[in-house]
Amino acid sequence: MGDLTFKGGVHPYEGKELSMDKPIKEYRPHGELVYPLSQHIGAPAKPVVTIGEHVKIGQLIAEADGFVSAPIYASVSGTVKAFDKRQNAMSNYVDSIIIENDNNYEHVEYDEVEDVTKLSREEILERIKKSGIVGMGGAGFPQHVKLSPKEPEKIEYIIADCAECEPYLTSDYRLMLEEPESLVEGMKILVSLFPNASGIIAIENNKPDCIEKVSNLLNGVDNIKVNVLKTKYPQGGERQIIFATTGRKLNSSILPSDLGCIVLNNASIMNMYKAVKFGRPLTHRIVTITGEAINDPRNFDVPLGTNFMELVEAAGGFVETPEKIICGGPMMGFAVSNMDIPVVKTTSAMLCMLHDQIAMYEATHCINCGKCVEVCPARLVPSRLAKLMEHNDIEGFEAMHGAECMECGCCNYICPAKKHLTQMIRTGRQTVLTNRRKKK
Repeated sequence: MGDLTFKGGVHPYEGKELSMDKPIKEYRPHGELVYPLSQHIGAPAKPVVTIGEHVKIGQLIAEADGFVSAPIYASVSGTVKAFDKRQNAMSNYVDSIIIENDNNYEHVEYDEVEDVTKLSREEILERIKKSGIVGMGGAGFPQHVKLSPKEPEKIEYIIADCAECEPYLTSDYRLMLEEPESLVEGMKILVSLFPNASGIIAIENNKPDCIEKVSNLLNGVDNIKVNVLKTKYPQGGERQIIFATTGRKLNSSILPSDLGCIVLNNASIMNMYKAVKFGRPLTHRIVTITGEAINDPRNFDVPLGTNFMELVEAAGGFVETPEKIICGGPMMGFAVSNMDIPVVKTTSAMLCMLHDQIAMYEATHCINCGKCVEVCPARLVPSRLAKLMEHNDIEGFEAMHGAECMECGCCNYICPAKKHLTQMIRTGRQTVLTNRRKKK
């Protein structure tokens, strides 16, 4: 049997060779650090510190303000300088805590557990909740919420998303290669939360070294296995990875838990292990600084709140001024015009391109070639959906299942007319989903 996959998708230039062989390097920032209170889906965190207060690494600086929320912890020691609105990667000005780094890097004492198997389900979930860990693949969903379905006995699969299918990104790859034990031990803890669950660690076949390391660590473990996926974008999408590993089909009207599945990013799993075992909250994450415009592309272990321009300088600076800078990967990331923004919990990379390939082409008329249909992982007709949105036909858009679009960008990538299909469909999708929420 061949490697597992899904219908549709594309295989763009990977670009991973720029940074994949660069070991993770610890980075210690200087100056001030910025902590936006919204680094997750749900209610923003609420500050619990005061201006002038001295804090240490791992100290709570903002508490969760509701069940679907997540606390925030200091990633350096220093002084709370201000509460201010600062720009994020989406170009929004958001409420933030500003801390002046004292460069002493003092830690609080963490509450380590000698034997995690003696913890109850409730104790494990509480330690994850307190840690502030969210979906670190980009979704930002608080992980304690995802791990608390209404009927835990119906969960059959805990799936570790180790695909990292976005071009250029190598942060998850390096983390998995350098700390495979944390991934395996984390999976053991998470599978134990559900009485009828087994674990699947899903890795694309362009990471044979990771597949070998993780498989070796699973010798003698009966309820967790490695599934090898075909290298293809968007193999790491929630719907695609569930279908590839279990054959079950997810859509916009149901949750993965309704199919008996929970999908978690590998960085999230590894940090949950550290939270449960060592009592460590989320204060750092691995970030890839890459692209043809970077002198020395690298993977950094970065304190949350670090300014991106510092990381670019740590990666040797620019070869020359980039035409386009993207926070995240080229397929689903966001173009940024200002690099004076902080690393947050959901930040995976900063991609600096010498040339803006989208601006190089002018969109022309659709030639009805059907290529967008062939690659669409949701099995939609992107060209028709985009046409409906040109005429603001929301009713027709919904009738053609436009809300099932996952905004992966495959149609944009393949379109010979270079039409901005994803952007037009995104507008319609957001309108449909907003209308559905209003009706509930």
